[in-house]
Amino acid sequence: MAQPEYLRIAADLRRRIAPGGEYGPGDRIPTLPELCEHYGVSEITVRNALRLLANEGLVESRARAGTIVRARPAIHRMPADRYRSTPGAKSTPYTRDQGIGWTEYRLDKRFERVQADAELAALFECEVSERLLARHFVFYDNDQPTQMSVSYLRWSDVQGTPVADPINEPWPGGTKAQLATLGIRVTAITESFTAAMPIELEAETLRIGAGVPVLRYTRKHIADTGRVVEVAHPIVRRGDTTIVDFRIELDD
Repeated sequence: MAQPEYLRIAADLRRRIAPGGEYGPGDRIPTLPELCEHYGVSEITVRNALRLLANEGLVESRARAGTIVRARPAIHRMPADRYRSTPGAKSTPYTRDQGIGWTEYRLDKRFERVQADAELAALFECEVSERLLARHFVFYDNDQPTQMSVSYLRWSDVQGTPVADPINEPWPGGTKAQLATLGIRVTAITESFTAAMPIELEAETLRIGAGVPVLRYTRKHIADTGRVVEVAHPIVRRGDTTIVDFRIELDD
């Protein structure tokens, strides 16, 4: 069966705006009438092709400027050892992931007290309705939002402490360092990854097209007693610019 015309046009434009292609970031691609004439198709067909590319985060429409090729975001690697602390360093696992300094880092935050539902209770291995502190974060790299998360702590651990006050965020060293101030020694961190298309809130918050996949993962901080002391569920990043690195040591 023949490929729909708008898909053929989108594929050709995608090739023309790829790295090393005809159009670079910030360039204006031909106008709607010019594209219609070039491809010999109707206006609605070209609009459908451009809408597809916009959903993929490749182009955007600007008033009085036409359709512009979007800047390509940098690729960021997430190494397996990013949670290892660096004594005296003013950083977090996020800033190390992004390769940015403290002054380039901004954090939007909102704290609220909630009760564990069945899903959170299973993750914490606690009773349903246990009181938790929910911390809603959006992470910025030089004013570009690149990560969002909801991080939960047990209210019994943080009640009345600086950890429960959003004014102290961002906290150098991140969650592991925060818990250390409470006498909680984290000895293990687990992460479970999935990939999916973004929901509307994720696409809007991260400023990505609806066609750009996201990486969602659940993280647990586990104390030396074996108790789960923090759950981030979910952490969300754009999937097309994130590489997760693992190193597996073999005995033989």
